[in-house]
Amino acid sequence: MQSYKASFPQLDLTGDRYNVALSLYFLSYNVCAIPSNLVLKKFRPSRWLPFITILWGIVTCLMGIVKDYPQLVATRVCLGIAESGFAPGVFFYLSMWYPRHMLHTRFGLFWGGATLAGAFSGLLAFAISFMSGTAGLLGWSWIFIIEGMFTVVVGVVAFFVLVDFPDTARFLTPEERAYVIQRKKFDNSTVGEDEHFELRHVWEAISDWQVWLLSLINMSIITPVFGLAFFLPSIINGFGFNAAISQLLTIPPYVVATVTVVVWAIWSDRIKRRFPFVLCGQLLCLVGFAINISNASIGVKYFGTFLIVTGGYAAYPADTAWVANNLAGHYKRAVGIACQVIFGNTGGAIAGIIFRSQDAPRYILGHGVEIGFVSMGLVLMPIVLYLYTGANRQKEVKLRQLDESGEKYTAGQLRRMGDRAPDFRYTL
Repeated sequence: MQSYKASFPQLDLTGDRYNVALSLYFLSYNVCAIPSNLVLKKFRPSRWLPFITILWGIVTCLMGIVKDYPQLVATRVCLGIAESGFAPGVFFYLSMWYPRHMLHTRFGLFWGGATLAGAFSGLLAFAISFMSGTAGLLGWSWIFIIEGMFTVVVGVVAFFVLVDFPDTARFLTPEERAYVIQRKKFDNSTVGEDEHFELRHVWEAISDWQVWLLSLINMSIITPVFGLAFFLPSIINGFGFNAAISQLLTIPPYVVATVTVVVWAIWSDRIKRRFPFVLCGQLLCLVGFAINISNASIGVKYFGTFLIVTGGYAAYPADTAWVANNLAGHYKRAVGIACQVIFGNTGGAIAGIIFRSQDAPRYILGHGVEIGFVSMGLVLMPIVLYLYTGANRQKEVKLRQLDESGEKYTAGQLRRMGDRAPDFRYTL
């Protein structure tokens, strides 16, 4: 998702029209994210995820042939609808396979691929730009068409290789399937978790304090991520480099970020903690934005972009794994993950309008707003840690009281409680 403003030379993108086109994508995305996650199990991941991948690949191809601004806006809205189920769907899908403290590694590998794509997109855009004039199309058209075609091909292949859930995985032996199911089923609670949909799951998710707070933290992470994804070439261009060199200079920060994403994810699962990695990522972002809003030299500001990209991209899977770890019940977790992505995308919509062309090269408004979001996350994280620690302590007290009184909940009551069950412990 590099900055596309220069990619539409024949469109009238004066004023804030480019920013509006970017942000409308998130509106349609947010409307469809929760419904998509709720139907994932019914339509089966092996069909639903490839289908929406093919759909968004087709829309991306169509972006390469837009002729006017209304067509650009329409394709952006359609792209949001098509892509809305992918990220939350993949996170939910992975949570159906792996125990809580193996999730961050898997989320990290998935998100690391997206981070690495940020590096290659700059290089790919630079290379494809030389196709300008081929078949009567400009270079920017070929960028969207070729990347869209790759996406369609991946979606088609996924139809044949993606599996659904452990109990239907043909590549596992019966003994292996039983082991994976057993390990996952009793990972959260001694009696498993709810697996069948009820409307109460939606309400339980959207009324849970942890969904709201972790979603706000996610917004504080993703707003900087999207700000850099959309405008990093423009920011580097403001350092005095031409457009081609600016695209190439976006590659090193994403390479460093990719390595950090994977290393932190493995480390986080090993120590079974999420808070330290979200905190460290936010601190890196804060320092990076402070550098870039200042009058520092070009070299120092370029170093600042490394801190922002690394911190933002590495903190995101940690926060997503955090909410997935602490929501019990298939559908409550599905809604909670989708809510978190919605908040993040709302931050993306904001990021799309705060880096204005008239503010170049320092982008004081954009960097200032980003510092505000990061600061919000830094304030909320200790609060979340305090609430989780207190909740775990209360659960210990409750277990002792039940043991002393001889009172017992039925298995059905404990499953219905989900993450509120006394034997469930929140990941910190």
